[in-house]
Amino acid sequence: MTIRHANEDDLPAIVAIYNAAIPSRMASADLEPVSVESRLNWFRGRSPSHRPLWVVEENGIIAGWLSFQSFYGRPAYNNTAEISIYIQPDFQKCGLGRKLLTQAIEKSPNLGLKTLISFIFAHNHPSLKLFTNFGFKPWGHLPNIAELDGIERDLVIMGLRVSD
Repeated sequence: MTIRHANEDDLPAIVAIYNAAIPSRMASADLEPVSVESRLNWFRGRSPSHRPLWVVEENGIIAGWLSFQSFYGRPAYNNTAEISIYIQPDFQKCGLGRKLLTQAIEKSPNLGLKTLISFIFAHNHPSLKLFTNFGFKPWGHLPNIAELDGIERDLVIMGLRVSD
């Protein structure tokens, strides 16, 4: 297992993993698959030294990824990043999310980050459990903020202070 910075050649695999999560209605607010082209600007906004995008490889296969996203886009929040983790279905429940989250927490101070947050649907119990196991706490609860297939869903904001 290797965790490394993503390169543009990885984008089709990153998008495929993301798109695989859409039908479950557990991890994405997108309702239809996204295209590689539509994610190019997002990808190019990642920086290994500031807001990285990491892929985890198993036997040469990109099995998942973790991204850091600037929070709220205003300078006062520069020390905070939103993180997202997506794991290919065949590799879920293999500990890759734990490995990615461990690295994210460990590397955050070197990225100038003091706080990590993640937006997780309240019905996504596996992700809530993962983040809770790493010390993230519920910092916000937005009831009925999303509608997925006619069902209103809550969003939980999980947060962790990683550096003072």
